[in-house]
Amino acid sequence: MRILVTGGAGFIGSHLCERLLRRGAEVCCLDNFYLGRRRNIAQLETSAGFNFVEQDLLDRAALDALFARSGFDEVFHLAANSDIAAGIKDAELDLRLNQLTTLAVLEAMRAHRVSRLFFASTSAVFGEAEATLSEDDGPLRPISFYGASKLAAEGYISAYAHLQGMQAVILRFPNVVGEHATHGVIFDFLRKLKKNASELEVLGDGHQTKPYLYVGDLINAMLIAWEKSSESVSVFHAAGIGETSVREIAEIVVHAAGKSDTRIRYTGGDRGWPGDVPRFRYDIARLKALGWQPKRTSTEAVRYAVERMLANGF
Repeated sequence: MRILVTGGAGFIGSHLCERLLRRGAEVCCLDNFYLGRRRNIAQLETSAGFNFVEQDLLDRAALDALFARSGFDEVFHLAANSDIAAGIKDAELDLRLNQLTTLAVLEAMRAHRVSRLFFASTSAVFGEAEATLSEDDGPLRPISFYGASKLAAEGYISAYAHLQGMQAVILRFPNVVGEHATHGVIFDFLRKLKKNASELEVLGDGHQTKPYLYVGDLINAMLIAWEKSSESVSVFHAAGIGETSVREIAEIVVHAAGKSDTRIRYTGGDRGWPGDVPRFRYDIARLKALGWQPKRTSTEAVRYAVERMLANGF
């Protein structure tokens, strides 16, 4: 299979590229390094079947040429702005990097008769909800431009699937942790400790609580959903078992980094920034019915991710 992975040099995309290569696929990794890093794919660049293309998805002519010469069978579309706070500062950022990039991919697929798409979506499409979220829940009322743009992209994918005869798998990611991360709570805490080991600032009151999933478990979920889905549009949720608070994560990071004297300071409030959803819970029964089960609980995933990031020289 010839597979295009957009955002392939990013946190999750680089792990996906490695796994697809191990399964014998030919992988074209496309990235413009907005969030992706060359070091994330450095170990893959000498692999047979791997091709890296530095390119912007919004360059529609270049994207059309890439599809024309590559003969892709499938597309994993992970390219996006996944930094919610950055999107709030620039109201058009998520429109460009989440919604319009998805439209560009869909149009290229239509023009070149590529019929299978995997799309990385998010819990942020729901906004704030107290109940455990299933794939069929609604209404969906996002409270960030990130969530709104991902929801709009899901809508375009559904329409293209039905109008153009495509098959799409949409997986709404939870908070994902692990090596190659480019942002997120663990990344931010480790970076802050490097700058100032005497004090760790935590945005909010630390009671923000979410299910965390190790990136390797997420890749397993992606591939099981991809292989076992047969509907025109299939939607799945993946998450670790249980939940972990930001306060717990701060304590885990400080301990693992050997900074027992570090003072943890909370800025207060029930969330880190406007648009942040302080808590959510996923129902993952649909994926479990396909045979997927996370190997680690949420807190185990956090501990393992911190260990792996420190071991990789963060």
